[in-house]
Amino acid sequence: MEDTRGKKPSHVQSVERAIILLDVMAQSGREASLTDISRRCGLAKSTVYGILSTLRDYRVVEQSEGSGHYRLGSRLFELGNLVAKSWDVCAIAKPHLRRLSETVGETVHLAMESSGEVLYLDKVESKQLIRIVSEVGGRLPMHCSGLGKALLAYMSEIDVGKIAEKRGLVKMTSRTITTLPKLFEELERVRSQGYAVDNGEIMDNLRCVAAPIFDVYGAVRYAVSVSGLDSNMRSGVLGRAIQQVMHTAGVISGAMGASKELS
Repeated sequence: MEDTRGKKPSHVQSVERAIILLDVMAQSGREASLTDISRRCGLAKSTVYGILSTLRDYRVVEQSEGSGHYRLGSRLFELGNLVAKSWDVCAIAKPHLRRLSETVGETVHLAMESSGEVLYLDKVESKQLIRIVSEVGGRLPMHCSGLGKALLAYMSEIDVGKIAEKRGLVKMTSRTITTLPKLFEELERVRSQGYAVDNGEIMDNLRCVAAPIFDVYGAVRYAVSVSGLDSNMRSGVLGRAIQQVMHTAGVISGAMGASKELS
């Protein structure tokens, strides 16, 4: 157990011990006996039993009727869902979107999938004389936009197929992907490299790079992008935009509770 000496006077020892106990049980990943939990926490059985009994009464831990062993309870799952729902992605992402736009000098968007389309949630304008025409609340097709491909790449093929059937793979420019096999091939590339590119696929002379944002459950519900004119987003500038958009997506993912492996 972690040494509690030197902690703040305001620390409540029983609460601290309960948290350490829960950490030990979580790391175990399986049911554990009172003896095992006591040994791993470095606490007397009587102390651990008292904590477990209290936590059990509030469904924070559960006890097997057969073996008498303890496991994490359903109340933790409920609380976890409430915490996840309380996160406001726009509020979390805003300072990072501003920083990204300032770093690359281009327009930045935050978006999610909604009814088979890309829905803009937030936007930070660039200081370029020629601006990207888009607005918060606006929608885009998914198959030919960087944001859309970043979101589609982490859906099942069945769900991607349903969206394609519902919305169609409309040809927007000569570079638009219009067949499902080609789209699946593109989405595999997105997953492999960790970012998506719209190279004039939704609008001629417009280029966009986007990266997925993972939540606490490892799911992709949002994506962030950098968009600019093709004349601005060339070679080194494009490479820097890709690097920065992936970094920003990782930072926002971490703030949303995603594990370090994902963020």
